[in-house]
Amino acid sequence: MKITFIGAGYVGLVSAACFSEVGHSVLCVDRDQKKIDSLLMGKVPFYEKGLSDLVTTGLKTNTLMFSSDVVAGVEFGEVIFIAVDTPPKQDGSSNLENMFDVAKTIGREINDYKVVVVKSTVPVGTSSKIRQIIDDQLEARSVSLDFSLASNPEFLKEGSAVEDFQKPDRIVIGTDTDQSENILRELYAPFNRNHERIIAMDIRSSELTKQGANSMLATRISFMNEMANIAERVGADIELVRKGIGSDPRIGYDFLYPGCGYGGSCFPKDTQALQSIAFEEGYDFKILDAVHTVNEKQKLVLVEKITKYFGEDLSDKSLAIWGLTFKPETDDLREAPSLTIVPALLKKNAQISVFDPLGMDNFSDFCDVSDQINFGDTQYEILLGADALLILTEWNIFRRPDFASLAERMREKVIFDGRNVFDPSTVRDLGFVYFGVGR
Repeated sequence: MKITFIGAGYVGLVSAACFSEVGHSVLCVDRDQKKIDSLLMGKVPFYEKGLSDLVTTGLKTNTLMFSSDVVAGVEFGEVIFIAVDTPPKQDGSSNLENMFDVAKTIGREINDYKVVVVKSTVPVGTSSKIRQIIDDQLEARSVSLDFSLASNPEFLKEGSAVEDFQKPDRIVIGTDTDQSENILRELYAPFNRNHERIIAMDIRSSELTKQGANSMLATRISFMNEMANIAERVGADIELVRKGIGSDPRIGYDFLYPGCGYGGSCFPKDTQALQSIAFEEGYDFKILDAVHTVNEKQKLVLVEKITKYFGEDLSDKSLAIWGLTFKPETDDLREAPSLTIVPALLKKNAQISVFDPLGMDNFSDFCDVSDQINFGDTQYEILLGADALLILTEWNIFRRPDFASLAERMREKVIFDGRNVFDPSTVRDLGFVYFGVGR
C-alpha cells in the first residue's frame, strides 16, 4: 500500500520507517529541507534505538522515500498520515496551526479517494475541524469527491519506540466508515498477527483515548511522588511501599516509581491539553491541576535536599550530575527535570559538571546557562573534587558504578539520588551520605 506521512518528526519518522520495513511504499514529507537532505543520506535527526538501521534499509530497498514537497505527498499516498507537531500554547491548549495548514493543502490538492489519518496527539474535535477545512477547500475548487477521515493515536515510548510500533499492545483506530476501518486494518495487518490488537471506535473517542492514557500515567507518577514525600516524613521506605501497592493486580507496578519529576514531550503537554479541553467545556478537572502542580514542585526536591545539607550558598561546592535527558535511551531533553534543577543550582552559585550518554550536545538548545557548565567525557571524570553526586536520569551505566572510584575522586562522599537507582543501606555501608526520594 502507498502511504504518505506528512511530518518527519519523532512520530512520523518512526511510524514511516516501521511501515516501510514490512513492505509498504512510504513517502515521508517534511517542509524542513535540511532535515530531508539529512534523511536522504540516512542521517536520523534524533536518537531512537533501531531507527537508523530501519531508515538505511528503507532507503536501500526504496520502500522509504523522503521529500519536502507536500503536494507530491498528497498525490502519492492512498493513506495520508498527518504527524506534524502540535506544541502547547502558553495557556496549555494545543497549537494546531501546522495541522490545519496541512489540511488546507490536502483539500487543495486531493483528486481521488484518500484516507486522511490524524496521527498527532490532538484535542477532541480536531478531526471534525480538519474534515471541514478539507470540505471547504473542495467546495472552493467546485470539486465533489469522497474521502475518509480517521484518528490513529500513537503509543510510542521514547527509547523503545521501534519495538513498541512493531509489537504493539494495542492499535487504536477511530473511523466513521467501514471502508476506512477496513483499509487501516489491512495497513496494520503485519503488526496484528498473533492476537487481535486493534481497538476500533469512533473518532472522538479515539482522540480522547490518547490524552486520557498519558494523563492517567502522569497521575500515577505524581501520586507516587506525593507518597514518597510522605514516606520521608514518617520514616517509611517508598520502595517497600511501592512493592506493597504494586502487588495489587488492580494497580500493578508500572509507573509507580517516584523521583525528581516527569518530563518529555507527552505527559506535560497532554495533561495541560486535557485540562484546556475540560476548561473549554466548562469542567474543572481538579485532579490534573494537582498532577501538574505536584510535578513542577517535585523537580525542585533535590535542590531543597542539597541546600538543607550544604546551605543556601553553594559557591564553594562542586556538584557532579549524572543524566540530563528526561529518561534513558533517548537524547530528548524536552521538559526534563534537569532543565529546572541545573539553573536553580547555578543561581545558588554551585559549580556544575555533567555527564549524559546522549543529552549533552542538545543541552544548550534548552538551557541558556550551558557555558557555565563543564561537560565531561565520562561519568567518572566529572567526579574529581566533587562535593556531591546527583543522579537525574536512570541510565543503566549508572546503576552499578565502581564506588571505590567514586570515593577516591570525590571531595565529599555525598549522593543525591533523584531516581532511587542505588540501595540506600549498601551505599551508606560504603561510607557515603545518601539522599534518595522517599527513602
